[in-house]
Amino acid sequence: MANTISFEPKLTFLSDEDQEKIHSTAMNILSDIGMFIQHKEALALLSEAGCIIEDGDLVKIPEKLVQDAVSSAPSNIPVYNREGEHVMDLGGRRTYYGTGSDLIYAVDPDTNDRKMATLNDVKRAAHVSDALENLDFIMSFAHPSDIPPKESYLQSFATMAKNCVKPIVCTAENRLDINEMWNITCILRGSEEEALQKPYFICYDEPISPLKHPFESLEKLLFCAEKKIPCVYSPAPSSGAAAPITIAGHLAQALAESLCGLVIHQLKAKGAPFLMGMGQAVLDMSSGNCLYNAPEGLMVYIGMVEMHHYYNIPNWGYGATSDSLEPDWQAGFEAGMMTFFSQMGGSNLCHDVGYLEFGLTNNLLEVVLCNEMIDQIRRIHKGIPIDENTLALDVIQDVGLKKGDYLAHNHTVKNLRKTQWRPKLLSRIGTEKWIEQGKKSIVDRAKIKLDDILKNHKPKPIDNKKLFQINTLLENFK
Repeated sequence: MANTISFEPKLTFLSDEDQEKIHSTAMNILSDIGMFIQHKEALALLSEAGCIIEDGDLVKIPEKLVQDAVSSAPSNIPVYNREGEHVMDLGGRRTYYGTGSDLIYAVDPDTNDRKMATLNDVKRAAHVSDALENLDFIMSFAHPSDIPPKESYLQSFATMAKNCVKPIVCTAENRLDINEMWNITCILRGSEEEALQKPYFICYDEPISPLKHPFESLEKLLFCAEKKIPCVYSPAPSSGAAAPITIAGHLAQALAESLCGLVIHQLKAKGAPFLMGMGQAVLDMSSGNCLYNAPEGLMVYIGMVEMHHYYNIPNWGYGATSDSLEPDWQAGFEAGMMTFFSQMGGSNLCHDVGYLEFGLTNNLLEVVLCNEMIDQIRRIHKGIPIDENTLALDVIQDVGLKKGDYLAHNHTVKNLRKTQWRPKLLSRIGTEKWIEQGKKSIVDRAKIKLDDILKNHKPKPIDNKKLFQINTLLENFK
């Protein structure tokens, strides 16, 4: 009997009928209400495809165009690291985790002070992420306040590439800087053909809710389609402010906005890689804060993940975020809940690991803690293997009839390591040993690991010739 997982754990909030109703509502939004499209080329593409255009920029998109776009978009997106190694397949129920981007504040790992983020915070986050085995991709984790705004996204991209081999999810201001990120990729790959064949970075892009698709967002979307750069087009409407306060209405509007991007993207380049998604922001009506981890946000997020399965298009997800201000009980609970939902829901590209304070502050200690959290949840998601070995009928007969125990049995020795997950930070010692070891909290242990990574981990450097070309490109961009 082969060793098989007979049941994969899954999380769902929507019935088949629910999914059809949400799809139908999104189609009505696109075809009857319409979207504001503020880009001439995008308008021309939509007009030529048969859309109705009113008042110059209000576009009504028929369902047939959505169906065509869904059919042409790839259901799997292979992604490669800096060295050209195939490391991710985005699609299906495969789940990957990474940091987030553009945080205004950073917690200094040495002083624990919250400060304005700098390019050094981008460097440090890339360095740490390179060493953590459960982070599969990286984002900038900071918006550098010490870099001119025009250069900040490109400098962050180059800094990530220099300090981590993992794939990058980038943000960009416009077509100019994302074009230079593409040029850096061509340098790293050795040619544009290789860059096309082995995607290294994914561009994050978003419209403005409600129902508006500005010029800059569509410029990046069209450029990515042209160059076959995987592109995330994810609205981030806050419920009660930029979207209906109800979960179903929040989901339907965001879905329509993301699908509008898909239609334009596929009209530009049929078959180009696209990821759908939404930011699940919930406006707290008592505080005015925009929450990442409200239960309503978690539900609408998984609802969008389920719709990505409905369309069989790779999705943009979230992992290990918290609205807490520090790595405390609240952070552990919220980040664990988000990660569990993402893993069991089958979300694909899950970012924002280590986000605190409603997406304002990064904390590398939280990233280190969440690395272990992701590892344990991934272990649970592997499910229960069922075969003759794991059912152990002969072992039970052998031990039970002898009135013995299983401790020294060969079956226990043979299956110990592949059955039991072992923590590196979580504590499994008693009180006496804990006192003997200095009463260290899990945050204390994470700090020791973080310090060790920063001191001793050496990310693989970029070849000197390629590094010179990249630095020259950065100088010329100023």
